Amino acid sequence: MTAVADKRLTGYAHGGGCACKIPPGELESFVRTLSPSPTAERVGELVVGLEDGDDAAAVTIRDGLALIATTDFFTPVVDEPYDWGRIAAANALSDVYAMGGRPVVALNLLCWPRDVLPYEMAAEVLRGGLVVADEAGCHVAGGHSVDDPEPKYGMAVTGTADPAKLIRNDAGRAGLPLTLTKPLGLGVLNNRHKATGEVHAGAIETMTTLNAAASRAAVEAGIVAGTDVTGFGLLGHAFKLARASGVTAVIDAAAVPYLDGAREAIRAGHVPGGSRRNLDWVAPESDLDGVGEEDRILLADAQTSGGLLLVGEIPGHPVIGELVPDDGVRLRVR
Repeated sequence: MTAVADKRLTGYAHGGGCACKIPPGELESFVRTLSPSPTAERVGELVVGLEDGDDAAAVTIRDGLALIATTDFFTPVVDEPYDWGRIAAANALSDVYAMGGRPVVALNLLCWPRDVLPYEMAAEVLRGGLVVADEAGCHVAGGHSVDDPEPKYGMAVTGTADPAKLIRNDAGRAGLPLTLTKPLGLGVLNNRHKATGEVHAGAIETMTTLNAAASRAAVEAGIVAGTDVTGFGLLGHAFKLARASGVTAVIDAAAVPYLDGAREAIRAGHVPGGSRRNLDWVAPESDLDGVGEEDRILLADAQTSGGLLLVGEIPGHPVIGELVPDDGVRLRVR
């Protein structure tokens, strides 16, 4: 540990990372009732909002320029404060990259049990976030903090994009391939870390890797549909994309990359509750008969700072499936 060796950050969290999200089915049940006033005057045009659960909001503020706004924060996913800060920042920035944008400025969001954990640890968390934001070329300008018994950290991020080149959930078309830019297994490996303290260097490297290069490649390739893969797992995010686009997503389980040790973590019982909830959510409208329980859990595994799921191909990343015409189910795994 960087600060206090006998205080494990993950021990102060009821869960870890994006596995702590409110289950998607529950979330949709109450946010669908929210709608803005149709008569209120506002700046710019909202071109991507709440309707299809995209990664961020996008507002066109002038010709050729859209503002992208997002926020993301979560409980500790690792014990090392500096690494947690890096992971949380990369995860928050990912929402801008998932929309085909570039992050411009971020604000820290910090909840901290100030009577329990020293401020030196909090400083390390913020330092980790700043390092990753610097790597992204994104300003960090203050933020907001709250005294909270459970530590949480993340960022509110504002970015920009060309509105004609936005990557969004509802633009998928049948006949196009699906590309995944990071391996799966982060949820089960993080859960193992929480239970045992064992550090998985590959998981940390994956979670702290920005999706910047993949996003640029997608925009250059003319890709207009996609999402990032985080708390709802590959199946959950593919399901949302297929539903918004009115197609069926077909996943080839054998083509999906996984981190070393992920299957062993499942067999040892380190499955996040969020991963099982993801599976329960998509199952009623999916055909998962082509794979066994272990593969289903991995495909639904709640990722933290995962990769991009893109409708199209970019160099160096595997094609893991395709979109086909709506055949009565939203998701089919073979």
